[in-house]
Amino acid sequence: QVQLVESGGGLVQAGGSLRLSCAASGSRISINAMGWYRQAPGKQRELVARITSGGSTDYADSVKGRFTISRDNAKNTVYLQMNSLKPEDTAVYYCIADYYSGFVTRYWGQGTQVTVSS
Repeated sequence: QVQLVESGGGLVQAGGSLRLSCAASGSRISINAMGWYRQAPGKQRELVARITSGGSTDYADSVKGRFTISRDNAKNTVYLQMNSLKPEDTAVYYCIADYYSGFVTRYWGQGTQVTVSS
């Protein structure tokens, strides 16, 4: 049973920083990509950042230059360092892990709230 456990969300003032962590467990199958999505109230869920097992990264345009995704493959853990936070970054952030065994199976974390006050 795959589990993704997130931590690090909270309340921060605009301009501040937060670091999210997500640890995956419960399977010996290789994880290809890991990443973060977010969903703000009344909006669709959107990709924030993604990182492959080889270290290639993708970012949403809205977070480029402010957020950094990293990964510890030995620990099956992905991190999201969020700097210069803005009120529009307020959302529930969800971790994802794409396991590969001939085909991709995506698992989602339970979500962690990030609130940025102005």
